Amino acid sequence: MKTVWAGLGLTLLVAVIAWLVWGRGVLPAVVATGALATLIEVWAVARLRRGIAGTTAELLLGFAQGMLLRLAGVGLLAVAVVVEPGLFPPLPAAAGFLGVLLPLLFSEVRFAR
Repeated sequence: MKTVWAGLGLTLLVAVIAWLVWGRGVLPAVVATGALATLIEVWAVARLRRGIAGTTAELLLGFAQGMLLRLAGVGLLAVAVVVEPGLFPPLPAAAGFLGVLLPLLFSEVRFAR
């Protein structure tokens, strides 16, 4: 649950910064990609938690699954930017995704305990 609250807080923070830098038009893209990053991290932390409680092989599997989820998120971001560039401008959408994903990634071990 800590991951969800941290992700929502980071999404709000990144959305405010994006609004100040690029204006109101980028808010849907920033909020959508921030929510995607939060969802990915919640799932990755759940996988890592399961691995911490198990064997070394399960821990490595949980870590690998989290990395694959993040890679899939980058792919989804790229598809959204290519398919609908008017709704997902590249720089604000990437800022929303990475501005939420990276801080959550760095504090993932803390959330997994």
